Amino acid sequence: TGGATDSAGSATGGTGDTGGAGLPALPQTSRVPRLSHRQWENTIRDLFRLDATPGKSSLFIGDPISGGYDNNSEKLVVSATLWTDYQRAAEEIAEQVIGDPTILAAIVPAVAGDSDVKARAFIEQFGRRAYRRPLSVDEVERHLQVFQAGAALGGSDPFLEGVRTVVQALLQSPHFLYRVEASDTPDQDGRIRLGGWEIASKLSYMLWDTMPDDALFTAAGAGALETPEGVASEAARMLDDPRARGMIASFHYQTLQVDRYTKIAKSAAKFPQFTEAMRDMMVSETMMFVEDVVFEHPAGDLATLLSAPYSFVNAGLAPLYGVAGEFTDAFVKTDLDPTQRAGVLTQLGFLAANASSTENDPIHRGVFLNLQILCSGLPPPPDNVPPPPPPMPGESLRERIDRHTGKGTCGESCHGTLINPLGFAFEQFDPLGQWQTIDAGKPVDATGAWAFAQGLQSFDGAVELAKLVAVSDEAHRCYVGHLLEYGYARAPQAADYPEIKRLAEGSRDGMYSIKELVLELARSDAFRFRAPVEE
Repeated sequence: TGGATDSAGSATGGTGDTGGAGLPALPQTSRVPRLSHRQWENTIRDLFRLDATPGKSSLFIGDPISGGYDNNSEKLVVSATLWTDYQRAAEEIAEQVIGDPTILAAIVPAVAGDSDVKARAFIEQFGRRAYRRPLSVDEVERHLQVFQAGAALGGSDPFLEGVRTVVQALLQSPHFLYRVEASDTPDQDGRIRLGGWEIASKLSYMLWDTMPDDALFTAAGAGALETPEGVASEAARMLDDPRARGMIASFHYQTLQVDRYTKIAKSAAKFPQFTEAMRDMMVSETMMFVEDVVFEHPAGDLATLLSAPYSFVNAGLAPLYGVAGEFTDAFVKTDLDPTQRAGVLTQLGFLAANASSTENDPIHRGVFLNLQILCSGLPPPPDNVPPPPPPMPGESLRERIDRHTGKGTCGESCHGTLINPLGFAFEQFDPLGQWQTIDAGKPVDATGAWAFAQGLQSFDGAVELAKLVAVSDEAHRCYVGHLLEYGYARAPQAADYPEIKRLAEGSRDGMYSIKELVLELARSDAFRFRAPVEE
């Protein structure tokens, strides 16, 4: 993920079709990215027009995701165990289908004629939605043979047995389990333009984590997705749909590592006000803040996410913020003290999750900013790193950490210049995220400096740091790289760097909101084309 910050390449990128030899290189990408478990669940729900996901993927073997997003197509493979899981789920779903008249009515078209006529209509229409493209004549015939083989098995209703067998076959097909990109004819510039049906699927799984809806299928069939403007138009429609909020939530939940909030634990002796219920409150606070910034705030940009002095507070969290007023269990958008709070990194969840049960953890706070917010590319820590030493009398936590890892120690190169200065900016927040001014009987020192691309920048406290980060090249380049990785379901490559640079500069300069960054990614060449497969 940190590789997205590489400044390789000076091209400005571009979103439209351009001709000639000056076209930017395209990344090498998979032609058969597999659906994630979440995408499989959502697709089953929408394919059969159910009210809720079936929940069957809870029994699937987990995906070996490490250090990336859970939709990373480079990590999503089908093992022998997962194949068995798919087979079992297909059989169970097919059994449910033929036993439920409502589901049957939703997937079997009402046409006049004999069994073969009805079966062909079912295969053509349902198969088109299952494969997310029209079936070829040969595919229709082969599935009709599958239908007839199922009907020949007997049972009380041969037609239903045929439906059962076809449903089982479709749900186990690579054309259902993978998002297949079959286009393979290079254009005059040597690039392969994805077809409208392929663009429709790519767009729907990027924005909704599910199959295209009827409107997107219609756009694909009408050729409306052949231009960047057509793709952007559909993407804008989809971003206005409530389903897009799930994509934005999932991306930020993983990028900000909000799952760590669910494991927060504090010493009952030092923090008797902490309750286990606060974990979920902190998760809700951050996710409501993210949704409000992206979908409701006039700017809706990364700078707002990193520096806005408000949040969502209820009766449980208000005392931790020192906010006066009458609060209930419901979360209310609340202005916070702008001298103490600025953006998502000064919220309780981040601060409490990056602290121990008894004291702050400036090292992990600094590491998080380096890796997830600035993509500075820290080297891996050496083996057998000893813990910080016990405090000396009257020694603050900052002084102890500096004595252990700061300048003049073996950790000076990383800690002294990269990690510690960022982490120390948050020393005015205690392990529960509450504001503090004294540590070990002396005023908290939250000053520091960090070498941004714009030069060495000094700050005093997290609010000043947040404002510097919010306008930094690093933060916008890092964020766009994360967004590309999640949206494209793959790690950034060198060929992506010019486009990442272009979008990051636009984000930094206030040209692009977060929603507009998503639209730009959807209409880019890297989304609508792919490079020929290297032999």
